[in-house]
Amino acid sequence: MAARIEHLVTSGTFSLDGGTWDVDNNVWIVGDDNEVIVIDAAHDADAIEAAVGRRRLTAIVCTHAHDDHIGAAPALAARSGARILLHLDDRLLWKRTYPDRAPDGFLSDRSRLSVAGLELTVLHTPGHTPGAVSLYAPELGTVFTGDTLFAGGPGATGRSFSDFPTIIRSVRDVLLTLPPDTVVHTGHGDSTTIGAETPHLPEWQARH
Repeated sequence: MAARIEHLVTSGTFSLDGGTWDVDNNVWIVGDDNEVIVIDAAHDADAIEAAVGRRRLTAIVCTHAHDDHIGAAPALAARSGARILLHLDDRLLWKRTYPDRAPDGFLSDRSRLSVAGLELTVLHTPGHTPGAVSLYAPELGTVFTGDTLFAGGPGATGRSFSDFPTIIRSVRDVLLTLPPDTVVHTGHGDSTTIGAETPHLPEWQARH
């Protein structure tokens, strides 16, 4: 059976810079009936484990290291034996949540991940965090953008470790160069397409 995308929403909190907010997160499962990867193991290891079922979980890929996106990663890794993968530039953020448990491997720009005969290319898209990545799956016509690009614009840059000009460069120079019909699966909220978002770039740039 061909690789496919499954979607789960989990709920919990996001904490940074002394504040805590209630959030709903998108968890993406990519694979087939035999093996899968999880993109952003957020909040609820039990729910994610149930969605994976009997399939082999080969990797837990973190689009970035904010605590709402990695909250279930160590527990899920312990249960499944899957490796936790993160971009090296987010290791300091990771340590704020898990000082005694390092990721199992580090992602780099244009590196590739394989699952169920499908290849995903890692795109380093910093700005929301220094090590934020997106995962592009051309065979599925999809990019998983974490909190770098949403339906309606770039992710937030008002907190520690974030930078607005950097996220604009990531969106403009990396994500908006993908084919217009590419579906954008985000870290929170609804999906969109590259073509739907591209015309709004000047508005986003004018925010600062």
